[in-house]
Amino acid sequence: MGFVRSPQEIARIQEALAKPRFVNAEMLMVDFLTRPAIVRHLLPPGLEATANPRVTAMVGRWQSNCVGDFDGGAVYVEARHGDIVGDYVLAMYMDRDQPIIYGRELFGEPKRQAESRLFHNGARFNGRVTRHGTTLIELDVELERDLGPGGVEGVNFNYKAIPATHGIGLEWDAALTCARFHNELKVNREGRGRVALGATVHDPLDELEVVEVLRGAYVEGDLVARAETLAYIDGAAFLPYALGRTDDWSALDSETRPAIAPPGMPRAVSGG
Repeated sequence: MGFVRSPQEIARIQEALAKPRFVNAEMLMVDFLTRPAIVRHLLPPGLEATANPRVTAMVGRWQSNCVGDFDGGAVYVEARHGDIVGDYVLAMYMDRDQPIIYGRELFGEPKRQAESRLFHNGARFNGRVTRHGTTLIELDVELERDLGPGGVEGVNFNYKAIPATHGIGLEWDAALTCARFHNELKVNREGRGRVALGATVHDPLDELEVVEVLRGAYVEGDLVARAETLAYIDGAAFLPYALGRTDDWSALDSETRPAIAPPGMPRAVSGG
């Protein structure tokens, strides 16, 4: 192993990049409806809203063939690209640098570092994601129905984009990516759910109004992912969304004034 990889090392590393597996997964989810206008506002160019303004909040933990063991959570918004219907990854949080770097650089996932926890007592489950002292996602689910094991397919939309070196605009056009997941579920249960979304200046999850909670769910199983680039989006058009998928760097100015939102200071809380 070294800074310059051998052909054998390249082959081994690219195998992990091309065929990621996330196994022994445990995921707690709550599906809810928000307002259609909110979905239209949040979706970047290249994606369209569906007739169903569904949002999914998730907390989970995984093992893998590429980034070790990790915990995290995410918020997804249902969207469409052409004939493909899937989930736009609006926000994603992980507890370690390897899954953050892997997901951001490979799929374009908007990953940030945070702590997450998953608890259960019988059929009652709780999951939460906390960042700098603020709880951003909290899920409470009471499981009532066992749907049984089986295979489930999923699609995630993301965007790969990097700031221009001089700081103004993007370096290149953004790549709209599609990660397809084959989920082999060993446990698949659902029931009643509750979701509460917190927010900071860096994590404005309070933009998602919870209109109606549809269901809570808990699954265990293995996820196999394959990804591709679907389209390239004009960099200037995507810039507002690109800057929204990272922290607000201007709010972290500790040179000339206190940061706008010191760690632990919440902006607002919404829930349903």
